[in-house]
Amino acid sequence: MNHKQCPECGNKIIGRIDKKFCSDACRNAYNNRVNKDSKNLIRNTNNRLRKNYRILEALNPNGKTKLSRAKLIERGFDFNYFTSIYTTKVGTVYYFVYDQGYLPIDNDYYALVKREI
Repeated sequence: MNHKQCPECGNKIIGRIDKKFCSDACRNAYNNRVNKDSKNLIRNTNNRLRKNYRILEALNPNGKTKLSRAKLIERGFDFNYFTSIYTTKVGTVYYFVYDQGYLPIDNDYYALVKREI
């Protein structure tokens, strides 16, 4: 009889015929190793997007507000990181971090909005 081996540790697998790992620990270790961000660039970009999202969410609890650029920068907001740009028919450009957005308006102020999904 041919015995299957755990792809993480090489131990013999006992149990169901379709079982792939010898234990939950090996399954978790294998998947963590395979799915980890292979480059720091990806991890750092995701961290910056997450931080920007949290800042916008905290400063815009009601879904629509106006505040200064300085207030965003004070919280650590990075204007270089966003997930999408939405341009209206009249040419107004909104920047979004997932469903939280901002629109540059006069005198270094921004309108914060939340996209209804």
